[in-house]
Amino acid sequence: MRHNPKIHLPERIARLEEVAYNLWWSWNLSARGLFKTIDRTLWQETHHNPVAVLVKCRREVLDAKAKDPAFLQWYDSVVAQFDEYMKDPKPWFKAKHPEARGSVAYFSAEFGVHNSLPIYSGGLGILAGDHCKTASDLGIPLNGVGFMYPQGYVQQRVGVEGWQQNIYEMIDWSSSPVRPALTPDGQPCFLRLNLGGWPLQVAVFRIDVGRVPLLLMDTNVEGNDPGDREISGRLYGGDQTMRLRQEIVLGIGGVRVLRALGVDPEVWHANEGHAAFLLLERIRERVEAGLSFEAAREEVSRSTLFTTHTPVAAGHDVFPEELIEQYFKNYWPSLGLDKEQFMALARTGGKPGWNMSALALRLAGRANGVSRRNGVVAREMWKDLWPGKPVDEIPISHVTNGVHLPTWLSQRMSELYATHLAADWRKRQDDPAMWAKIDEVPDETLWATHLRCKRDLLNFLRGQVRNRWKADRVDPTQVLAGGALLDPDALTIGFARRFARYKRATLILHDLERLKKLLLDPWRPVQLVFAGKAHPADDGGKQLIQQVYKLAKDPAIGGRIAFVEDYDMHKARYLVQGVDLWLNNPLFPLEACGTSGQKAAANGVPNLSILDGWWEEGYTRENGWAPKGSEGLPDEERDAADAAAIYSVLEEQIVPLFFERNQKGIPAGWVRVMKQSIKTTAPQYCSDRMLKDYSEKLYFLAREAAVAAR
Repeated sequence: MRHNPKIHLPERIARLEEVAYNLWWSWNLSARGLFKTIDRTLWQETHHNPVAVLVKCRREVLDAKAKDPAFLQWYDSVVAQFDEYMKDPKPWFKAKHPEARGSVAYFSAEFGVHNSLPIYSGGLGILAGDHCKTASDLGIPLNGVGFMYPQGYVQQRVGVEGWQQNIYEMIDWSSSPVRPALTPDGQPCFLRLNLGGWPLQVAVFRIDVGRVPLLLMDTNVEGNDPGDREISGRLYGGDQTMRLRQEIVLGIGGVRVLRALGVDPEVWHANEGHAAFLLLERIRERVEAGLSFEAAREEVSRSTLFTTHTPVAAGHDVFPEELIEQYFKNYWPSLGLDKEQFMALARTGGKPGWNMSALALRLAGRANGVSRRNGVVAREMWKDLWPGKPVDEIPISHVTNGVHLPTWLSQRMSELYATHLAADWRKRQDDPAMWAKIDEVPDETLWATHLRCKRDLLNFLRGQVRNRWKADRVDPTQVLAGGALLDPDALTIGFARRFARYKRATLILHDLERLKKLLLDPWRPVQLVFAGKAHPADDGGKQLIQQVYKLAKDPAIGGRIAFVEDYDMHKARYLVQGVDLWLNNPLFPLEACGTSGQKAAANGVPNLSILDGWWEEGYTRENGWAPKGSEGLPDEERDAADAAAIYSVLEEQIVPLFFERNQKGIPAGWVRVMKQSIKTTAPQYCSDRMLKDYSEKLYFLAREAAVAAR
């Protein structure tokens, strides 16, 4: 192991560095607690980054820890857990498929593994992070491929007028769990690309996510032009040329990185269209080895899976063919194609334009959406690629997303499950019989645990606004907007996701007078907590944030609406664990899945959601609420009808049930819904189930097809 020269640890606790450099700690409660206890202030200041804690911690503090019997006992326990995890001889995958050989290459433009590594923007990246963690837990041999992004994703600051300000800061990689990726001969991996006369140098780094290596490319290296250094600078930044360059590096560069590192995957998985160029590069390799384009295409197709998430046409990258020609005019001859044949690979509807998702769907042997409804939408959306085929026979299946429970469950709920369900619940996450035991948990125990999570949320929000007040001297109304006046006894509704118009963040604000009656009821008050970022270039999304923010500052609302600034994984954990009710009201059928609702439900927080995405599958009439969504109306009328349906469910069902208490002061009816939410969601929508589905339904079929064709 190569040591960080800035870390100097006493020999007795030297393996702290090894554990800090593996993101396994991020979903192990004991390991997180161990690093936190080294220096609580540093833990907060470094955004819970153990490497940074070890780099910045004073030597005398570490020396004292190396002599503290209680710390050493804790340290030995964590190291033993780490070794047991990493050296487990028979995780699920090896036990189920002892004959399996080879690995999966998982390409994604973003990976949300932990908030101290801000190389993600939202649901796509969080899913990719959960995918890698779960592959590690189950022992699935997988390599993640993505970007470093030295400036990460946009940080959000909201000014006094409620307008999102886009802020970028350089990440200090020297204090992050990142190391150079090494080739088989022990040298740092360094790649040189040259497409269309465009030379580019790429450095490759590695992050260990349990047993899964995450390989990240960086173009901010000496020798590149200043503009090329920015290719990996920001997630989803720049113009179309910059985006195309990013996707060339991700797809073509990613394949070449794996080759340079001696990794030869049997299955290739492209998470969204950003990675579609990996298919072209693999076909080029086979053509270079002597196959025709069609033979190479068929061979590559067998071993490739493409997952599409985006049900909105504007969310799929489409590049002008003139731009594609600049970079690929010397590339298509290596495929045995002329210009017209090459351009036809990514056209849709016969129209010019290079569509990355169309390219992936044409060349990948298997494709899937991320929920049952999303699969239906995808088949309709892409039916032109299969002319003459009935829509229900379009070869796009679905695997409904799941969430990594050890990451998203609160420590309090995790301990409750370990006590009342099974000490080893983490290894039995997809076992419905185990989760059914939640019915045996005393109502007062579950309710008290939830109230402590709610208290944690409100204390966290107050701490956030206190820090902003101290650091930035913000206007007092911004302290109010951040949640300083939230009431621990009010029914607290959470809405947190990207502020895109189709997600309709402001739908519940549609009829303000009707909403105020709910918010300001002196006996049964309701309050709303919003969070989320708009894309840096999306002024429409920023206007939605501004609308929420202005209401949050309005004295007439009485502090019953809050907006949580700079939404990230850390804040998401508090929200999905601490609110009473999770709200989701997308424009049907445009929700791909909606995994935040799964996280909330597993924490005992019921959903109030339009029947779209995963909720259409998960709703049982007993585990939450599903106001009937409208269809066939103009958008404005549709919003009014959907908002009215939400108000009605709140007024007639949800609010009365929440405030109805028994002799012990427990809302027994509400707790019954909480229990239903847990036992119906946790086993079916955990990422263990998701990865087992990918393995059995897609990865193994792809592997078998590739092996059979040899």
